[in-house]
Amino acid sequence: MASGLLLGGAVAALITAAVPAHNSSPVFDNPPPDKIVIDVATVNGSGCPAGTAAVAVSEDNTAFTVTYSDYLAQVGGGSNPTAFRKNCQLNLVVHVPSGFTYAIAKADYRGYASLQSGASAVQRASYYFQGSSQTVFKNHNFSGSYNDNWQATDTTDWAQLVWAPCGVQRNFNINTELRVNAGSSSPSKVSFMTMDSTDGDLSTVYHMAWQQCPAK
Repeated sequence: MASGLLLGGAVAALITAAVPAHNSSPVFDNPPPDKIVIDVATVNGSGCPAGTAAVAVSEDNTAFTVTYSDYLAQVGGGSNPTAFRKNCQLNLVVHVPSGFTYAIAKADYRGYASLQSGASAVQRASYYFQGSSQTVFKNHNFSGSYNDNWQATDTTDWAQLVWAPCGVQRNFNINTELRVNAGSSSPSKVSFMTMDSTDGDLSTVYHMAWQQCPAK
């Protein structure tokens, strides 16, 4: 994965010290005009082995996408005993134009699941800034029998957004997890869940909200 990505306009995150409350709707389409730089500090986890995850910004600069190509959890049959859970942690350094702060207002996840009757699965994500005591966890549960594409969306109301601290550089962390439980299904049958799309890759999209920092 490239360690530095020049992003022409916007990128964001979901947690940390809040700025004064704002009553209007999130501004997805009005990011700062200056260039944004994202450095990918680390990528760790069984769901994102080296070379299988990438970060890109949308053309309109109102979202960024994390793409995976080897993110699959499974149980049953001849599955590895540790394969029931896969996870990935992205540690991003986001360089924001002076005078602006950002938050993640929505995150879209999608993939494919094949769950036997009696099996279950969960997709989980958490978001936090380095050094912050605040961590937001979002869980989405699935039950078998199930054999189809899946999509999950994490949303946060404007009043509940937690913004990046103004004037302080803090790395932003995104933790994701897939977990499959065999439950009462037959041990000989495989159940799995993957973050996947039609081209074989997962595209997880994070939608940003921006606002100006208060004047000093």
